Amino acid sequence: MNRIRLGILQTNHDKSVEVGDAFPDDAHRFRDLFDQQEQRFQYRIYMTIGGEVPVDIDEQDAYMITGSPLSVLDTHIFTDGLMDFIRRCDTAKKPLFGACFGHQAIALALGGKVERSKQGYNVGIEETVFDNVKPWMTPSHSKLPLYMFHEDAVTELPDGCVRLGSSGRCENASFAKEDYIFTTQAHPEFSHEFMSCVLKFTESSIPADQAKSAWASLDCQQRGDVYANWCTNFFIQAIDR
Repeated sequence: MNRIRLGILQTNHDKSVEVGDAFPDDAHRFRDLFDQQEQRFQYRIYMTIGGEVPVDIDEQDAYMITGSPLSVLDTHIFTDGLMDFIRRCDTAKKPLFGACFGHQAIALALGGKVERSKQGYNVGIEETVFDNVKPWMTPSHSKLPLYMFHEDAVTELPDGCVRLGSSGRCENASFAKEDYIFTTQAHPEFSHEFMSCVLKFTESSIPADQAKSAWASLDCQQRGDVYANWCTNFFIQAIDR
């Protein structure tokens, strides 16, 4: 089986003792998730957090942008480079997947709108309901419980994009553009242990009622494995196109 050359743009570098030193980084969490599948990948990590983006979009077959505790509404040293890279991928119809920060960055780069959520933090396991289905979204699920941790949200989709799924606290929880862009606000790469650690580390900055609700939600089963299958199917179909 041919390996897909997947470029992972890492937009986070957690240096905390409590989280960063205790768990693999974002890129490795996605690698661990994808490596549970039959399809094999050849990975190239781009430390976008430090300003690194691919010079030539054809360096890899497909790309993904990770999550980050940073806000896309702020200006970072990598903001201009990342926005330009996303637009280049869009122009060339290069397969691109974004999660959380990546989901928001893609929306913003292509002319959508991201705002601080009026509902505050959305933390814990929340069900995304999919009312629009793409061919790569197999095995079929109309609902997926997934880990969420965000305060910003995509409030307007870019032209040409369609909403795939919504959740109770996130109207645009997943979207796509034709067959070459796919996103989620969720964190399919999170594990129970990691989510619990992050929640414990950040609990003091979250309203007490929301933190309590987040802890209670962690008793549910999440299905990041299904979303990983969808991502892999997306990469395969987009590349074959």
